[in-house]
Amino acid sequence: MDSINRNQPEQNHQDLRGEEAVAEIREIVGRAQTCFFRTSRPVAGSRGVRPMNVRQVDDRGRLWFLGASDSHVVAEIGADADVELSFQGSPNSDFLHLTGRAALSRDPAKIKELWEPILRTWFTEGEDDPRIVVIEVAPSEGYYWDTKHGGLVAGIKMLAGAALGKTLDDSIEGRLRV
Repeated sequence: MDSINRNQPEQNHQDLRGEEAVAEIREIVGRAQTCFFRTSRPVAGSRGVRPMNVRQVDDRGRLWFLGASDSHVVAEIGADADVELSFQGSPNSDFLHLTGRAALSRDPAKIKELWEPILRTWFTEGEDDPRIVVIEVAPSEGYYWDTKHGGLVAGIKMLAGAALGKTLDDSIEGRLRV
């Protein structure tokens, strides 16, 4: 019984709210940059999920994307604004799942703010392309899986734990409420 107590795993659960939740979202999204964006009501010819690049995460935790007015994602958001976003920032950590509501706009100032020349691949007329739609996702809740001390420390602890036959878990996970 004594050996069981010595091998207790580290405390690895921490729910985050408000600014702490936003900071965690920004950190993981900053590493992942692209997510699987799932809509609630797929249209014909769509599975309701697609990879999308996050253009920005603001101070309130809202995620900003650019989409095309003639795309499945825009049609699906128009039918039902409930969405889910799933991120993976590295092979062993930086996982994030968010649920929230999406909103569509054609705000030229926001398009200009989110624009990069590489986007001309999809919007051939540049930032003035009439097909560009701003997609704003306001997350309501989520769940994250990350490391407490960063990838390097987590990797060292994993190797040491395997060599010693001990649990040296550096993971942290919990609910997010924005």
